Amino acid sequence: MPPDGHHPHGHRHPVSFDPTVTDHDRHEPTPLPGRPFRLGIGGPVGSGKTALTAALCRALGPDVNLAVVTNDIYTTEDADFLRAAGVLDPDRVEAVQTGACPHTAIRDDITANLDAAERLQERHPDLELIIIESGGDNLTAVFSRGLADRQIFVVDVAGGDKVPRKGGPGVTTADLLVINKVDLAEHVGADMTVMVADAHRMRGDRPVTTQSLTRTPDAPDVAGWVRQQLAVPLGV
Repeated sequence: MPPDGHHPHGHRHPVSFDPTVTDHDRHEPTPLPGRPFRLGIGGPVGSGKTALTAALCRALGPDVNLAVVTNDIYTTEDADFLRAAGVLDPDRVEAVQTGACPHTAIRDDITANLDAAERLQERHPDLELIIIESGGDNLTAVFSRGLADRQIFVVDVAGGDKVPRKGGPGVTTADLLVINKVDLAEHVGADMTVMVADAHRMRGDRPVTTQSLTRTPDAPDVAGWVRQQLAVPLGV
């Protein structure tokens, strides 16, 4: 075998990647004064991002002036769902059609999401919080700090208890990891003890929470965490 790791027939040995590493964030954090706090919610397809967004709107809406930006590749399905659910006035929901991989619009070229956030702020000058829901993506999808001040990453039990230990920047670096749909664990053979332990092992001291929106529809633990972020100035 040649010393450079190349196989004589053109194959390479498998390469190990650091699960916390993602592409360089090309955008600088945006100063908070004069604009709403921006919270990103990301995670794989079907993990429950839109349901969590709706739950946060129900829980926080009565006393937090908020709005939502949704991301879908070709449709406005998530925005339509939120409007139909009646969790916010329809003009507080903006839809972004990314036309490409969802991580492109939340990390690489964040212009469309920033424009959507600005439109919401123009219509509602006193906004305190804008939730930006990513389109469904993989475990590497994280928000640029130029777009989101804090970010939540959602995985679901139905994906198997192996998901947290697979790592990826979404799991390891998000400000909060949410393990969703815990009511399904017994039905899919997922060991919650293993799943939670692996999540803490991969994330160090970053917080992890578990939830079932069928049992607690207003996501009280996540809503409480969001309130804490709103109460503490960025950088503290």
